[in-house]
Amino acid sequence: MNDQPERWSRATVYPDMWVDPADDPRNSDESSPDGELATLQDFLTGYRMTLRMKCDGLDAEQLARRSVPPSTMSLLGLVRHLAEVERDWRNWISDGDPLPKLYGERDADFDGAVAEPAEVDAAYSALEREQAATDAALAEFPDLGERPGKGETSVRELMVHRIEEYARHSGHADLLRERIDGRVGQ
Repeated sequence: MNDQPERWSRATVYPDMWVDPADDPRNSDESSPDGELATLQDFLTGYRMTLRMKCDGLDAEQLARRSVPPSTMSLLGLVRHLAEVERDWRNWISDGDPLPKLYGERDADFDGAVAEPAEVDAAYSALEREQAATDAALAEFPDLGERPGKGETSVRELMVHRIEEYARHSGHADLLRERIDGRVGQ
């Protein structure tokens, strides 16, 4: 008995891709966006979508499955973690008191990722809510050079950091998904 799944892909055009280019919701017939802000937003949207695609079709047990000991990383943990960091990014641009953590102490976002359907639903709801709130807060600052809140971080730096965070964790999600059911990333 081997617990390692065989590698596979739904793609037929390029077998090492997640999906065929024509079926990839991240691809559009439109040309690339004009302007720096629109480009940054487009990349962020694409990486957010990539994370969701990597989780698509899995049940609560699969989403909560840990990578390899001693890591606590799981796809569900990544969803919870990204909700937590979306909230934290709003603290960067706020003058007020910091928003409380969603999941508690350090690594609670990963440690609390348990294989329960209600937890999965709550994690996705939290992610969508926190993404929308951060997007709305940043929409008030269309000048990428502006340094809102305590003035330590420019809007540009925050946008690039958000893209980097989602891109890095999309790479983690590739490996986690392949470990779960053999589906390869692109």
